[in-house]
Amino acid sequence: MSIRPVGITGVGMAVPERVLTNADLEKMVETSDEWIVTRSGIRERHISEPGEATSDYAVKAARKAMEMAGVTPEQVDLIIVGTVTPDMPFPSTACIVQNALGCTRAAAFDMSAACPGWLYGIVMAQQTIASGMYNCALVIGAEMLSKLVDWEDRSTCVLFGDAAGAAILQPVSEGRGILASVLGSEGAGACHLQLPAGGSRQPASAETVANRLHYIKMDGTEVYKFAVRVMNEATVEVMEKAGIAREDLDLLVPHQANIRIIEAAMKRLKLGPDKVVINLDRYGNTSSASIPVALTEALAEGRIKDGDEIVLVSFGAGLVWAAVALRWGK
Repeated sequence: MSIRPVGITGVGMAVPERVLTNADLEKMVETSDEWIVTRSGIRERHISEPGEATSDYAVKAARKAMEMAGVTPEQVDLIIVGTVTPDMPFPSTACIVQNALGCTRAAAFDMSAACPGWLYGIVMAQQTIASGMYNCALVIGAEMLSKLVDWEDRSTCVLFGDAAGAAILQPVSEGRGILASVLGSEGAGACHLQLPAGGSRQPASAETVANRLHYIKMDGTEVYKFAVRVMNEATVEVMEKAGIAREDLDLLVPHQANIRIIEAAMKRLKLGPDKVVINLDRYGNTSSASIPVALTEALAEGRIKDGDEIVLVSFGAGLVWAAVALRWGK
């Protein structure tokens, strides 16, 4: 069986109109713009309105990606939505998106891998196209993290925002597309970043609501230590697998979680700001949406050219990580 090269042929993004600045947060919790910027690099984030759901923005981003790729709904064979904030536990948000887009031929499912969820979806979709099982996949990273944030917890509420990013994957010419990928997990660290209640372990009850267990809980110190280590290790590993020398890397698109984590990776990898995409100051941590949003903006800004060698790398709750190396172009 021949293995077909697979690449990204279209991208798109969507964010809510409402912007919540650090100055706004100063009025909500005991914090300051200086404290937030110094510790995270975030200055503002986009927040969805009441009644809006993850699928609403997933659909908007998907339509833009399909338009860029020149793909019709009937051509889409597979839809994967990476998210930890689905519209509901079931059915999958991917099925809701499939119906809204009119992709009646597409299989659809959600990918729960936290912040690397979009990259996990990219790798899964690549495999189906490379094998010849499918020809066109739509992979979306979409999150409404504002719905899970405890607005009384200043250590977490300042970090997260809402967004969606999407990509179309199709066969591309030899030498283009995805060159290598790395996926990994350290389940021993699962307790460091979690949403404790609402599942089978602690079903929703008056007690779980009263104890604020339906909000994001994070041990920031442990997550930071993990992230600094794994961002570097995963990037180096995927570059080695792809045969990309450090001096030949054209662009690194890291998960937009914390400026200190990104700067640590830049230092270890000896990369200047011209080779790294950073937009977390305007969006905050949007989990699975952060890399496709950053990739879409980088492309729109002319920072990506045909033949560029790019690495996408992310980490998140699980604890999990993912990295993908690709050569841009069709």
